[in-house]
Amino acid sequence: MKATISGDIISSTALSPEGRVLLEQQLQELVELLERQYGIFARVIKGDYLECYLSKPELALRIALLIKCYIKSAAIDRDSRKRRISLFRTHAIRLAIGVGEITRFDAQKGIIDGEAIYLSGRLINKQGSGHKERSTIKSTLFVGASHQAIEDEFDPVLALLDVIISKSTARQCEIIYLKLLGLNEEEIAHKLQISQSAVNQHSRSVGWNAIDKALNRFSTAIQNYR
Repeated sequence: MKATISGDIISSTALSPEGRVLLEQQLQELVELLERQYGIFARVIKGDYLECYLSKPELALRIALLIKCYIKSAAIDRDSRKRRISLFRTHAIRLAIGVGEITRFDAQKGIIDGEAIYLSGRLINKQGSGHKERSTIKSTLFVGASHQAIEDEFDPVLALLDVIISKSTARQCEIIYLKLLGLNEEEIAHKLQISQSAVNQHSRSVGWNAIDKALNRFSTAIQNYR
């Protein structure tokens, strides 16, 4: 059993030309980070669609939140007052995790084939292109799995995490992102040039302990199914 993550940027067409260039740069840096830090194959398609293949499916939820927080914390079109830009700032990216078999994977040829990628891809496509343009977005985190029990347990968990992240500020998302990478509060404070107490306050405000428990439960549950 493997995992994939499929995602599309929310309201990407509403970004300014400069914003789209910056987004492309941020996504490329993200792809490189995932490869360097976790050995994950990731690619960007058509500028605003992301696909990842994970040989360790227990990391899927951590990586999905890392991706969302990384993009949401980026300083892209911060001064714009367009309604659709606010949707990008609130949600950043719609992501679907697929957990199941991968029958063929070839990084050199860019081939990902199997149940997991079908599951994550279908969940994203199911939203429909028109859904991206609505003024209200209800959900941006999804999971599809070969085992129904995985979906039954983690659909509500992802829904709650979705609400937490959507209500988080860019700074809070930046801190979550760095915690997901494994940095401690002292290291985060040094990196962001803020006090450790500020890091701790942001962590508590965003509910980091609850996020961490959800990540640990997901990892344990997925490993039990392998």
